[in-house]
Amino acid sequence: MYQIEEPTYFIYLAIIPVVFVMFLLVLWWKKRTQKHFADKNLIEKLSPEKSSFKSFLKITVICLGLAFLVLSLTNPKMGTKLETVKREGVDIVFALDVSKSMLAEDIAPSRLDKAKQIITRVIENLGSDRIGIIIYAGNSYPLLPITTDHAAAKMFLQNANPDMVSSQGTAINDAIERGITYFDNDEQTNRFLFIVSDGEDHEENTVSLAKDATKQGIKIYTVGVGTERGAPIPIRNNGSVISYKKDNKGEVVITKMVESVLRDIADEGNGKYINGNKTQETINTIEDILLKAEKSEFETKKFADFKDQFQWFLGIGLLFLIIDVLLLEKKTTWVQKLNLFNQTEKNEK
Repeated sequence: MYQIEEPTYFIYLAIIPVVFVMFLLVLWWKKRTQKHFADKNLIEKLSPEKSSFKSFLKITVICLGLAFLVLSLTNPKMGTKLETVKREGVDIVFALDVSKSMLAEDIAPSRLDKAKQIITRVIENLGSDRIGIIIYAGNSYPLLPITTDHAAAKMFLQNANPDMVSSQGTAINDAIERGITYFDNDEQTNRFLFIVSDGEDHEENTVSLAKDATKQGIKIYTVGVGTERGAPIPIRNNGSVISYKKDNKGEVVITKMVESVLRDIADEGNGKYINGNKTQETINTIEDILLKAEKSEFETKKFADFKDQFQWFLGIGLLFLIIDVLLLEKKTTWVQKLNLFNQTEKNEK
């Protein structure tokens, strides 16, 4: 197992094609300039030891040296062994509503962006807790299975958008059904399902499903984003709003947060409804809930003893640069002696 400590340094690899292009331009300029002074055959007779192959060999060696030096800057690390680590925590699954109504901007910057901010900030403050993410609209889809990799959770979360779900609408019941099956540790006594939504629900059996979840030890908390006065759903092109979603009558659709639905789900799910319009207050409430929860011990495997390996790349890079210094542009003596094309005999004739 390996990891890259400073991947931003990979951008310096762009220097290599620049160096190679400059070499070709200089080579072209030399040949063009030489034509003004003498014929090509005469130049070859005046400098018989000049090797075009050696010039390309030298630039190749330089480029390889630069590539390895850049790789050394990224500081590659190698994990030497796999360890089983015991941790304490709870299992948390976030069900994020990515329906088109979440694009409404009655909450800045939008309902969906506000929801992402809340979940991201909660993840950043978690300890050894395991986390999973579900996205849903007309159907639910797994975005990230339950894991202790909080960095991966934040990365996957940022990419969540309505285009990832083929069926539009809002089916909270489907998210709850998937959430019930999402928890993979039967020994975990504390399971939390946080539904982050504007409360629009097109199904009827959502509340009864929330009650079923409690029978399996899952507590459902709902986080509402949006306002009751509502807002239109923007249609964008290249980041700019070009129109708003309209109904069959051609009237602009106003989507409103339905707080009552979220409250009912939380009540039946043995949880609590949280107003998510104020980011910091919402985060504090969620963290307080998780802090008071009893932690269960579980095992996880991870690569340990990561060791720096940059010195190998640094050494190889410097070796290539030293070879370039020692490599002359003259033809190698033993190659000249081979006289592959009988040049001497032709000259004598």
